[in-house]
Amino acid sequence: MRDRQIAYDLKFILSVLNWATLSGDGQGARLLERNPLKGLPVPKEENPRRPLVSEAQYLQLRKIAAEVDGNLELALVLANETGHRIGAIRQLRWSDVDLNEKRILWRAENDKIGMEHSPPLSGEAVRVLEQSRRKRESIGDGWLFPSPEDSSKPCSRHLVRDWWRRAEKLAEVPRTARLGWHSLRRKFVNDMKADTPMADLCYLGGWKSPLTVMTVYQQADQATMRSALTSRDLRRAASSR
Repeated sequence: MRDRQIAYDLKFILSVLNWATLSGDGQGARLLERNPLKGLPVPKEENPRRPLVSEAQYLQLRKIAAEVDGNLELALVLANETGHRIGAIRQLRWSDVDLNEKRILWRAENDKIGMEHSPPLSGEAVRVLEQSRRKRESIGDGWLFPSPEDSSKPCSRHLVRDWWRRAEKLAEVPRTARLGWHSLRRKFVNDMKADTPMADLCYLGGWKSPLTVMTVYQQADQATMRSALTSRDLRRAASSR
């Protein structure tokens, strides 16, 4: 078991114990007088694995998506083009999608950090959404990704996880630890970082803190670093003339 999983478990236990120190036992006392684990150090993973899906792998996943499910390509495109979590994507309603204004309303109640925002959409996202909408006989306020068992509910997180695993196998994408839906969120950041101001990037992908983007999602890029060094050399040469 890695440090990250141990940290998740310890944080959950600490939260339960903290709750017990604030909750009554029904007889005028607290369930716990104090949290016995308060101050316990939580392990941190020194070099966490945060793999990216390459553009070639993404295109291969899209290519075989229909063999897995008719809704998978739309889910892949929205993850790649918006940078949002699959948990928020699978809970989108058609009423959240404004194809005239070319934007999506990401509702706070469906967002991990409760950030409600409505950023613009890329041309590719609009094209695939329009294509999907034409295929639906009835939309109304329905889900983009309805549950196969009950169309009044969105599809489950277990189903979209299953879609990914089946697609990964069909597309012959090498199985890598933590390579899943979230790797498309990382891909979005690294695709956009060179040309997008940080404030805009955060709003587009639904991050409140630039620090999260810089420390968790952005990865060093050899081409970008070489370009920056070349630009510096050119400026030095020009100033020495």
